[in-house]
Amino acid sequence: MTKTGSEGSAVVELEPGEQTGGDSRPDRQVASLKAVAGDHLGEDADDLIGDLRAFRRPRVFIISGPSGVGKDAVIEQLRERFPEAFFAVTATTRERRPGEIDGVHYFFLDESDFRQRLAEGEFLESATVYGNLYGVLKGPVRAALGRGQDVFVKVDVQGAAEIERIVPGAVSIFLSPESASTLLQRLKHRKTDDPAELMTRFATATRELATALSFDYVVFNKQDRLEDALKEIAAIVRAESCRTNQEEIHL
Repeated sequence: MTKTGSEGSAVVELEPGEQTGGDSRPDRQVASLKAVAGDHLGEDADDLIGDLRAFRRPRVFIISGPSGVGKDAVIEQLRERFPEAFFAVTATTRERRPGEIDGVHYFFLDESDFRQRLAEGEFLESATVYGNLYGVLKGPVRAALGRGQDVFVKVDVQGAAEIERIVPGAVSIFLSPESASTLLQRLKHRKTDDPAELMTRFATATRELATALSFDYVVFNKQDRLEDALKEIAAIVRAESCRTNQEEIHL
């Protein structure tokens, strides 16, 4: 039986037991239906698929956690796994450690320069940590999002809370140690702090662990199991890139 569609196209409806063109083979029936319906259905489907692709928006991924949990090591490996992404460089007033490169690991600023930029509203987030100023500059992040790049930002838990306030669509990932003793050993192995400073950092890290449930995801960075943590973060990035109704981020 043949009827006329809403736009004048022919639509085939088969009665029970009725065959198309005297041939009951499924492939011949499908070919006949396509010929009658026309190509506009395929064009509409392509338009819909194109719209689905257009839903993809660049995301901001926050990598945070207590001091000594291994944020730097995670970020270094993520750079290799996501070379197309932009990795924000934090500005700080703390002294440069051996091997650190200005503009790569941090932007090292003196306190007056940092405070001047802060007064001018140039920071996405800023915080005082152990007597030093830290902050993520807005300009490079805004430019990366404009280019369609995902952005990774490594910050402490104070900075993470500030970014989530300004960028509600950001995806926050909390790195947790597998145990308190492991975290203490990591802090000791840094060999950059005196005993009093070490215990201050450990006490602060313990308090920071209590903020984990305010994050979107928690990933355990186990001792000598960095690859496991990286796989979990990569899975989060892939899942978020497939999310529908993604918000466009404006800074």
